[in-house]
Amino acid sequence: MSQIIRRPALNEQSQWQRLWEGYLQFYQAKNFSPELTDLLWSRIHDLQHPIQCFVSEDITRNQLSGLVHFFPHTNTWKAGQVCYLEDLYVDSTYRGNGVGRALIQAVINYAKEQSWEYVYWHTQHDNHNARELYDRLTGGTDGFVTYRISF
Repeated sequence: MSQIIRRPALNEQSQWQRLWEGYLQFYQAKNFSPELTDLLWSRIHDLQHPIQCFVSEDITRNQLSGLVHFFPHTNTWKAGQVCYLEDLYVDSTYRGNGVGRALIQAVINYAKEQSWEYVYWHTQHDNHNARELYDRLTGGTDGFVTYRISF
């Protein structure tokens, strides 16, 4: 299997959306509107918007196999920008083949090129397969717990 990591082309919305819908299903996001999906796709391609995307492509099948969404932002602890890796998804047929690692590494490499301070992300506590990869990449969690108030 030969994979490349790159930005998605405008004409690949249906392939990207297949992955995005798989991600939403994995996290049981049942009420995610099609309008919000379309908005995300347009933001990915808007050079003035901070949300960015890389996809992995299985070049032997000419098929997208994974995606990662990320964006830079300022914070109170660093002078420069930091990068939040918000969404990472690999199609189930490609898991365990290094696609997730390659997508994360692409974000890390890009963040370094942009002189961002660091890359961070979070996942559900019971996402054991992903956490195993994340622990190998980072050496473990940073000890912080996430809290959220939804409106």
